[in-house]
Amino acid sequence: MRIAVTYENGQIFQHFGHTSQMKLYDVENGQTVRAEVVDTAGSDHGALAGFLSERNVDVLICGGIGGGAQMALAQAGIRLFGGVTGSADDAVRAFLADALAYDPDVRCSHHDHHEGHGRCGENKHGCAGNGGMCGV
Repeated sequence: MRIAVTYENGQIFQHFGHTSQMKLYDVENGQTVRAEVVDTAGSDHGALAGFLSERNVDVLICGGIGGGAQMALAQAGIRLFGGVTGSADDAVRAFLADALAYDPDVRCSHHDHHEGHGRCGENKHGCAGNGGMCGV
């Protein structure tokens, strides 16, 4: 199994479509056997699903994520665990222990607004209605 996590400085990056790095974890027998950080090469919302599919990713752990990206991931057969915050490594350990706290109804609504684009969690693009965090 291969798990991808949106990644920045050891933490789960909170906006799927703007992540510049993913951390990929190869898992065998319930244990991480390899992990590497890869650049997304400027891929955006739509291209990131293909980026993950090309790398044989089975599971994505992320913060906020919009509906279009969720559909693209579903079409690629990638299971989504969104609305997650904190350490990327801790999230993968929790996932493998079947103890990951995530939001099955995660939805980032900033795409419906025309204001500036910051990170999810910033109040300027529509995520503030969710406690300031996309998907939370």
